[in-house]
Amino acid sequence: MSVDLTARPAKQARLIRLHRLLPKLMRDPVNGLAEIGMATGGEIVRLDLGPFRPYLVTHPDHVQHVMKGNWSNYLRKGMFWRPLERLLGNSILGEGPGWDSSRKILQPLFTARYVAALSEDLADTINEGFEALRPHEKSGEPIDAGVEMARVVNKAVIKVLFGSRISDPDAERVAPAYTTAATSIAFRMLFPSAPYSIRVPGDRRFLASIKTIEEVMFPVIEQARRERSEGKDIVSALCQARDEQGAEISIQQMRDDLVSIYGAASETTGMALTWLWPMLGENPEVEAKLREEIDRVVGRDPVRPSHLPHLTYTKMVLQELLRLYPSGWMLPRLVGTAEELGGVRIKAGSQVLISPYATHRLESFWDRPLTFDPERFSPENQERRHRYAYFPFGGGPHLCLGQHLFYIEAPLMVAAILSRYRPVIVNPGPFKPLPAPSVRPSRKVEMALLPIERA
Repeated sequence: MSVDLTARPAKQARLIRLHRLLPKLMRDPVNGLAEIGMATGGEIVRLDLGPFRPYLVTHPDHVQHVMKGNWSNYLRKGMFWRPLERLLGNSILGEGPGWDSSRKILQPLFTARYVAALSEDLADTINEGFEALRPHEKSGEPIDAGVEMARVVNKAVIKVLFGSRISDPDAERVAPAYTTAATSIAFRMLFPSAPYSIRVPGDRRFLASIKTIEEVMFPVIEQARRERSEGKDIVSALCQARDEQGAEISIQQMRDDLVSIYGAASETTGMALTWLWPMLGENPEVEAKLREEIDRVVGRDPVRPSHLPHLTYTKMVLQELLRLYPSGWMLPRLVGTAEELGGVRIKAGSQVLISPYATHRLESFWDRPLTFDPERFSPENQERRHRYAYFPFGGGPHLCLGQHLFYIEAPLMVAAILSRYRPVIVNPGPFKPLPAPSVRPSRKVEMALLPIERA
């Protein structure tokens, strides 16, 4: 299905009134926004949030225009970005000269070839991380899936991207601090016009977590600059980098980039693998097929990068997981210059909300959109899909640098845990998504690690 962006005379977007919005957003903000997108079938609508009235853009044609076709007119700035800017600063996830400079410096470290070169170290760290859960298998004590997935991802990211510059004790501080920062800004994301001169729920925890992150990051940066290291890790790359005038980039810019890269490299994988276990529990036929592949390809040996080309169904499961639970559920943009989009006149200064979570559920582009079905991503089914019907890593010039890392790191983690244990959810869902910057369950996902029955 395709929509001509300019075929009809410009019109006003249909306004979804506050009394219709508020119950949905108060009950379940993430699914509430998706329900509006599904009900309007990809039509551009305006959301009445009192004095603040953003446009909801869900149709793939319109998404493609915003993210790629005229991307420079849709800026990652404005009310919705302000909570994130306090965490990420002026970084690779931002806009303008800082983003452009950082991307040029960091992009070579996230190519498919470079990430593949890190895969042996990734596999070693992941195998070690999940082997450490053996006491839970023996005791039967359940684990918090979110915490344990984050622990292993954190260990892997710090080893391969930070060159083990962060000590184990400091690494154990960073992961929960980042999680706290990401989850404590839900109120400000839902109510972006709330003034920063007053404290709102989550502010105190957010500021404390930022302090912890900076207590770890700044000493690492300062030591690396003193050492003048020429290593291939991200910290060394930033130390070696120069701006357009030939000067070193500032310590603050390095801090912003490191925090952003840490989040990009860890959040998507950690969150996807937290959602995986409830999805497998609800879809035993998918779990059986996934386990059969891992048994056949990996067996009981430690997973290695050489297994990855053969874990085809595992990749399909992960792709479907990112369809239903894309890490960035809402991607706001600020309109620079007025223009017409989908027959709607969009004024300069307006906020546009793109939601992969909503677009990935449009019935016009996805059969049975709420059903977890990895077969959608079999090779024969992918060719018929609109490029922007599925964009878990964004698109255009702002395409996430971490996608190659995800498709090495995540399959290794799935294979590492399923070749060792039989995870079983002990606190059944449903699990509602929390409206944080990344889509995470609003409560713990607890599971027991049962021993695998061996033939």
